[in-house]
Order: sequence, then C-alpha cells, then structure tokens
Amino acid sequence: VQFVESGGGLVQPGGSLRLSCAASGFFFSIYTMGWYQQAPGKQRELAARISGGGRTNYTNSVKGRFTISRDNAKNTVYLQMNSLKPEDTAVYYCNRVDNEASWGQGTQVTVSS
Repeated sequence: VQFVESGGGLVQPGGSLRLSCAASGFFFSIYTMGWYQQAPGKQRELAARISGGGRTNYTNSVKGRFTISRDNAKNTVYLQMNSLKPEDTAVYYCNRVDNEASWGQGTQVTVSS
C-alpha cells in the first residue's frame, strides 16, 4: 500500500490550493479515504473523509472551505482548499480512514502573508 501526496505550497491567507493523493496497492474504491492535518507540534487529525460512494464529512474547522473528492478510476483522492487561513498551515496526509496503512510523506501547506 502506498500514498503519494502532492499539491502543497506557500499561499497567502484567503488563497486556494488543490491537493492530490495517488493511492496504490489495494482495492481503492471500497475504502473510505481521509485527508489528515498535522500542524506543527500537534498530533495528526482527520480533517475530511469520503466514502467509496462519495459521502463526505468534515471537521468543523474546515467545513464550508474544504472539499474532498475522489476519482476511483484513477485511485486518487483530492482536497480543494479555499479561503485558507494561517491556522490551516500543516502537513497534509491521506490514508484509509479504517484500517490505516503506512503513511506517505505528506505535502506541506503553509498559509502566510
């Protein structure tokens, strides 16, 4: 099982980024996938999740600003991040929500003016 996250970067407050996560090594379409945030000095936390059928759920801090989606044909999950805030600064990872596999390297998102 492997996850390769990409799309992070430095963005000003109010800006947008789109993260991608390419998954391999398992039957992607049947798993609920999640995007996790790990802010500096904090534990990794689940920010958004999407079921195999496309049902989504968000933590309160990102609700209304972030959108998770997936393309089962491409084994890829996305995170559209809008109206970014400095407190969104974190390394972002993807993984299966249930039966977590080994973590990828993540992608750094820095929101700063």
